Amino acid sequence: MSKPRVLFVCLGNICRSPIAEALFRKRAAEAGLDVHVDSAGTGDWHVGEPPQPGSRKLAETNGLDVSEARARQVRPDDFVDFTHIIAMDAENIEAVKAYAPRGGGTAKVERLLHYSPLADEDVLDPYGMGDDAFERMYGQIESAVDGLIAELRQAH
Repeated sequence: MSKPRVLFVCLGNICRSPIAEALFRKRAAEAGLDVHVDSAGTGDWHVGEPPQPGSRKLAETNGLDVSEARARQVRPDDFVDFTHIIAMDAENIEAVKAYAPRGGGTAKVERLLHYSPLADEDVLDPYGMGDDAFERMYGQIESAVDGLIAELRQAH
């Protein structure tokens, strides 16, 4: 069976999804899970930009590397290139579906917190907010990453 390929998606790909990508990459490596991971946004406002300063600060504080991350937009090929497309909230699930190719592709599309005890919540979008919002966002993402890794280990 091929290795899992996970795409994390938020609105602009500068706050939530780069953190989810970096944390997932780190935890998957620690768990010995061979996985390809990337992130993207549903909007195009920040294409080519690095993560937002609050996310870069959060990453550094938590030992994550986002130095090479640059925002990109979701594209139809992602639905075949990835096994899982993981959105940060319900709004982005709906936006992601608009990019699906005719026939829908093969990727499983899910909200990140589906894999968390916080399953009924969306990951907070901290854009324009203070450090507390970024910390809350990180806690939400962290609560789901291990659950996603466990599911992928079972399936692959």
